[in-house]
Amino acid sequence: MAKWGVLGVMAPAGSGPGGGYPPPVDIPVLVVAGFLGSGKTTLLNHLLRSETGLRVGVIVNDFGKVNIDALTVAAQVDSMVSLGNGCLCCAVDAADLDAMLERLARPDGPVDVIVVEASGLAEPPAMVKLVLASQNPHIRYGGLVEVVDAAEFEQTRERHPQLDKHLRYADLVLLNKIDRAPDGERLLALVRELAGGTPVVPTEYGRIDPDLLFDPVDRPDPVERQLSFDDLVEHEQHVHAQYSSVEFGHDLPMNPLRFAEFLNDRPAGLYRMKGFLHFGVPGHEEPLAVQTVGPSVRITRAPDAARRTELVMIGAGLDADDLTARLTAALEHDVAAVGPLDLLSVTRYLVDDAR
Repeated sequence: MAKWGVLGVMAPAGSGPGGGYPPPVDIPVLVVAGFLGSGKTTLLNHLLRSETGLRVGVIVNDFGKVNIDALTVAAQVDSMVSLGNGCLCCAVDAADLDAMLERLARPDGPVDVIVVEASGLAEPPAMVKLVLASQNPHIRYGGLVEVVDAAEFEQTRERHPQLDKHLRYADLVLLNKIDRAPDGERLLALVRELAGGTPVVPTEYGRIDPDLLFDPVDRPDPVERQLSFDDLVEHEQHVHAQYSSVEFGHDLPMNPLRFAEFLNDRPAGLYRMKGFLHFGVPGHEEPLAVQTVGPSVRITRAPDAARRTELVMIGAGLDADDLTARLTAALEHDVAAVGPLDLLSVTRYLVDDAR
């Protein structure tokens, strides 16, 4: 039976439901995987202490293999502990990840995003399947991040030859401890080759801009954070911007068939894409919202959005000119030549926005 633990990072009293803003429509669930010692807990500490304004829920698979002291979390099996710093922690025996998600992902629940930290010996695809199989209507898959120890890469690869496959399974690879690698540039090139197009971002101490992983939540007033993790990291926080973003906007509608081709053949290094789409198909002019994480595509209706295409693409090693050219080529100058059946190439990704 799997052992799970839940850590909820809470907003102050009065800022939750009934406190001035509505709950999110859905909550992204990000899976963080990596072999023992790669820096998963350090990454979580960084995300928790970053000034994002987000309320983060963390589910840890197998407390026995995680340095809980690094998280300053007090845990008792089958009990709920309320700490003075506002953190809620519990450790329970549970065979079903869905039961843990249920505790955090409620319409009136306390979190905006959920991070699942897999055991150092877990198979990442199995963890992703657990999230995708969830019956909870308030969550969506937020991506798989594989954390790799750059300082011990060759030794880890010898002990765990499945590491090469893990790199290709991931939506984003963090090559952590890059400052301790004897030949960082050579190693970065090797990992990018092994990852086969998956974005690879070198990091030190798990420091990565949370905006690469999570979208901000729009609230009337900023959420004042109760938790402080300043004592967890000895070094000054510094985000290594080893990724880039490319923006694309146009008033002309998109051709659905050509945009579907772009979706199915996204360039190597493109980790996330988000924004609004306008196709202008007669009788189907309603704008759509799109979110991609790695190969995953999610489209919802966005009736209040402007009737134009606005996209932001985030990744590592992106060719801005190529992305712009490909999307420009997908524009449609003659909407009369496009019919509702063409739109099916895009709406097959449509998710009921009541979910």
